[in-house]
Amino acid sequence: METTTIGFIGLGLIGGSIAKAIRKFHPEYQIMAYNRTKDILEDAVFDGIVDIACTERDTRFALCDYIFLCATVDYNLECLPWLKQTIRPGCILTDVGSVKGEIHKKITALDMAANFIGGHPMAGSEKTGYEHSTDHLIENAYYILTPSEEVGLDKIGNYTELVSSIGALPMILTWEEHDYITACVSHLPHIVAASLVNVVQKLDSPLEHMKTIAAGGFKDITRIASSSPHMWQQICLENPEHISKVLDEYIRLIVQAKYLVDQRDANGLYEMFVNSRDYRNSFSDAPSGPLKKSFTLYCDVVDETGAIATIATILSMNGISMKNIGILHNREFEDGVLKIEFYDEDALAQAAEQLKKRNYIIYER
Repeated sequence: METTTIGFIGLGLIGGSIAKAIRKFHPEYQIMAYNRTKDILEDAVFDGIVDIACTERDTRFALCDYIFLCATVDYNLECLPWLKQTIRPGCILTDVGSVKGEIHKKITALDMAANFIGGHPMAGSEKTGYEHSTDHLIENAYYILTPSEEVGLDKIGNYTELVSSIGALPMILTWEEHDYITACVSHLPHIVAASLVNVVQKLDSPLEHMKTIAAGGFKDITRIASSSPHMWQQICLENPEHISKVLDEYIRLIVQAKYLVDQRDANGLYEMFVNSRDYRNSFSDAPSGPLKKSFTLYCDVVDETGAIATIATILSMNGISMKNIGILHNREFEDGVLKIEFYDEDALAQAAEQLKKRNYIIYER
């Protein structure tokens, strides 16, 4: 049986994670890759993720059944003309960009639509680069596919199966639908997070009391403001019409909120908060998609040496694996609180049971 060969141009956070997931679920597949930073490519070969390290515009990409464009948008577009001369008719060409319009238009102009299916895994991190990629980053995440009109159903079916086989959840949209939806649920939140951080910086005093106090909820909702400025600059430049439309509506709601505050409109303020709460609570709790369920408990801890180590030891002795652990620096709870995240619901339940047996006060959210 002929080996499936998959090529990558770019091995950053997303490209690296997809390559690692393919290696995990399909160890028999052959993976070749090119990356402009040679050290990263060497690391991927050393890690056993990449079989063949390619040079720029390598003719060996002609062997590929799939080619993932995972570099910057401008470089991906630069690659298209020579890929047109290189790829074989059966190859599925795809990208992982969070804006689809520009590359779809370029693909059409180059008469490459019969090979192209846009792709966007709805997963990521404020961290970037191959060193932060994992084989489970896209697991249970929606993976949007935006097929060109000319691409065959066989290619769409094959790509959908590949996405499913590495643990992601394929969803097919037009590129226009994709760009409008992501403007609202992905691009707008990054602009809002950046604006929130900038307003605190602007309003803070020279003593930086706001910066000192800004923790807990503020840090949670602005975490994505730590993402790559270059990447988000490019996204805003690539999807301006949809982002502007979404911003218009957001600004209208902000102005409305200001009016409610200025007028001390108790009923209006209550309705604003209850509507947002109810809609937010209607999001699926299933451990899938971009809003994955968090298996988290909060535990009161005494502020003394060894308190965290004691809890970690209790869980370890009972075979309970933790995903993450950290101290909350706000006072939502009575005392200092330890936040512990688990991989699944069973681990959460077992941990709560073991800690309650030892008289720890447990909160579940």
